Amino acid sequence: MDDEDNFIREFLSDFIKDIKINQSEYLSCGNGSNLTCDDQWNTSQDSSQRSIGSDVFTYVTPVIFAVGITGNTISLLVFLTKNMRKLSASVYLAALSTADIMALIFYVLVEWIRKGIPTGSGQVTAPFLESNGVCQIILFMSYSFRFLSAWLVVCFTLERYVGVCHPLKRKDVCNLRSSKRIVFFAVIVSFVIASIRPWLSEVRYVGPNNVPSCTRRLEHTHLSFIYDCIFGVCITFLPFLIITVLNTLIIRKLINRNKRHRQVKIITEESIIRLEFTIILITISLCFIAFNTPYAIVWFKHFLQMSSMRMEESIFVLKNQNLLIFTRTIFFMNYCINFFLYSITGAYFREELKMLFTYRSKVYQNYHKCPLPHSPATTPQSWIA
Repeated sequence: MDDEDNFIREFLSDFIKDIKINQSEYLSCGNGSNLTCDDQWNTSQDSSQRSIGSDVFTYVTPVIFAVGITGNTISLLVFLTKNMRKLSASVYLAALSTADIMALIFYVLVEWIRKGIPTGSGQVTAPFLESNGVCQIILFMSYSFRFLSAWLVVCFTLERYVGVCHPLKRKDVCNLRSSKRIVFFAVIVSFVIASIRPWLSEVRYVGPNNVPSCTRRLEHTHLSFIYDCIFGVCITFLPFLIITVLNTLIIRKLINRNKRHRQVKIITEESIIRLEFTIILITISLCFIAFNTPYAIVWFKHFLQMSSMRMEESIFVLKNQNLLIFTRTIFFMNYCINFFLYSITGAYFREELKMLFTYRSKVYQNYHKCPLPHSPATTPQSWIA
């Protein structure tokens, strides 16, 4: 019995020690991910110990990455065609496709390599990712393009709000020159904001096995926490509020305008095109909200529980992480869904997509012989006038 008692005491001692280490690493917020104190799950567990959330993350994320890279690349090519690049909306959507591609590479792919591939205890899947220099560059690129992706949707929403609700200001705001300036300003702001994260990060050796990890500097723990919480709000809740309010105003204006047009029986190709791009915007906005909100809510709830829980309650950490990992995988879908939204809601996008793959035909050559924006004829680019 003494041997059994000693074994049990040693087992419980090691178990509690592991829990303390895991909680310490979790609360140290050292993964340089979306938010400080983001989810850190152990990928070195046996397959029998892995949670459903971890399995979904491991097997679904590569599909999201492949679909996202393919879809966003095709979308970018479409928006850069001769006809589409004349539209002010195409500037935002081309920039959005580029930002999503970069976010997929430097955020989704990197996170999957680090956490989605099971490894042995004390091992790192890709050691070069956990080296000084590479660590900071990846964080800078990840933060930059995630911020840019979220706020390009906001900028596009604002442009459509002006075009629909303030038609007198449409020529000043909804034009090619203004859209390029706004996108350029958004890129600069994203780079400036993201430049803080590398300064707060370094590679440290954590855990009982001294595993290298791209994490926050010890001397900047509180500053890193404040920065990442603000960053999280800026790419989730703040865009959510702005997009929701502007879309509500846009939809209300469209309903009233539709009633007037039915009364006077005025339905022009120009109004159809404007409505089409507005529907594209609303669809993108709704998907942005749908994919971002669950992860943000679960994270904040999980963080509050982790901050206030007692050590003996740490056994519930894995259960909370399971939901957190699952909603994070849903969040990744935000970077791969837009191509399908364009294809479903955009007739002109589908037509240009078709022409993109048959551009050598005479049909494509004739298709490009359309009037310029100043021409009295109604063409796809006339909606910005």
